[in-house]
Amino acid sequence: MRCVVFGATGYIGGRLVPALLAAGHQVRAVARDPAKLSGFGWRDRVEVVRADVTDAATVADAVRGQDVVYYLVHSLTHRTFADLDRAAAHLVADAALAAGVSRIVYLGGILPRRDGRPLSAHLASRAEVGRILRESGVPTVELRAAVVLGSGSASFEMLRYLTENLPVMITPRWVHNRIQPIAVRDVLHYLVGAATAPGRINDAFDIGGPEVLTYLDMLRRYAAVAGLRRRVILVVPVLTPWLSAQWVNLVTPVPRALAVPLVESLVHEVVCRDRSIAEIVPDPEGGLTPYDRAVERALRRIRDADVPTRWSDATPGDPSEPLSSDPTWSGGSVYTDVREARTSADPRTLWEVVEAIGGETGWYSFPLAWSVRGWIDRLSGGVGLRRGRRDPRRLRVGEALDWWRVEHLDPPRSLRLRAEMRLPGQAWLELRVDPASNGGAHYRQRAVFVPRGLAGHLYWKAVAPFHALVFGGMTRNITAAAERAE
Repeated sequence: MRCVVFGATGYIGGRLVPALLAAGHQVRAVARDPAKLSGFGWRDRVEVVRADVTDAATVADAVRGQDVVYYLVHSLTHRTFADLDRAAAHLVADAALAAGVSRIVYLGGILPRRDGRPLSAHLASRAEVGRILRESGVPTVELRAAVVLGSGSASFEMLRYLTENLPVMITPRWVHNRIQPIAVRDVLHYLVGAATAPGRINDAFDIGGPEVLTYLDMLRRYAAVAGLRRRVILVVPVLTPWLSAQWVNLVTPVPRALAVPLVESLVHEVVCRDRSIAEIVPDPEGGLTPYDRAVERALRRIRDADVPTRWSDATPGDPSEPLSSDPTWSGGSVYTDVREARTSADPRTLWEVVEAIGGETGWYSFPLAWSVRGWIDRLSGGVGLRRGRRDPRRLRVGEALDWWRVEHLDPPRSLRLRAEMRLPGQAWLELRVDPASNGGAHYRQRAVFVPRGLAGHLYWKAVAPFHALVFGGMTRNITAAAERAE
């Protein structure tokens, strides 16, 4: 199938394109700014087209010669998003009909059963776009989902930050509303399957995971999967959706323009009406992903040893994990301290200094601070600094190095250590050596900390004032030691 994806740079679109390629389809990726696709690993395997869904001429060019149109564009961050999405849906629908496209696939939101409340602006707009596409004359498969579980999903990120940052929460009554969340990998399964579903289908289908939960359940079970203490949640009747959205905006990095319409939609119960989707797209092999497993997958990159690569990965192995194109506020809180220095020392000499770090050599800065931290760690049941190192000059992957573990070693360029001290989170220290363009070497040092709960954030803020002394001193003294060794 020849598939054109509108919204290829978005959360779902960026993950859908490689899934379509893996299924054997030809893909045309549409973007207002094609340069935004340069960081994707699949960029050279697709046809890239510049188009704007508000420009009829570019949309007509984008859909020409295609079999399936994937429409994944939403203007939620704009104040007049409903008007923009309405106009764009009409334009794309008309262009698809004129081009003879055989199917449109659209991802919208589950509509609540009638509860006497008017639909939120967000859900009303999603429903309107779906109706416009289904009435276009082009057979349309409209998939309707509630909360999508995966790193980078705005709804999931709200859940993540609320749970991790607030051990005690005051919440509105809507936390008792039922929701049927779905893992992003299952959303992609249905989206890909919709391209080749047999027959002339023009209908809407609810898609959801195997469990129906309240938002309260989701908060507490997220905490359990993330290894956090049970959250204390107090439900009060006085918080309006608007006030709730302001609170979410205050305690999470999710932009207010996204938080407000998403929170307003939580006043509705969004549960699948039926499972008719299985009649046209069978469930994924092994079944739909349970909630806890979906959260675990979204957090896996943080838990795995490969954390420091997460900012440069173009195509993750699992769509639940972070993507390099995801917004900077997604993916969970990650604190970094980066230090760089240029030295006249030869790169090989600098590397020998780096590889000899720790043990009897020490850590090249403020020895008393390292010793005190080691004593504190031992008193709290940790390993402290007593382990030293196996060999004074050479390291091996997997071996202990004081309170660190050698996680990655690429002589003579990079060393990555994972902290095994007692911390309210996880920490890494990455040391890198590169040849400088006009002689000498460039040294780069990066400390990475992924906090666990409020205690993790407070820990980082408490030690951050000492970083200039500790990490800055390391950078200066390591490069100076290399120059003396020349």
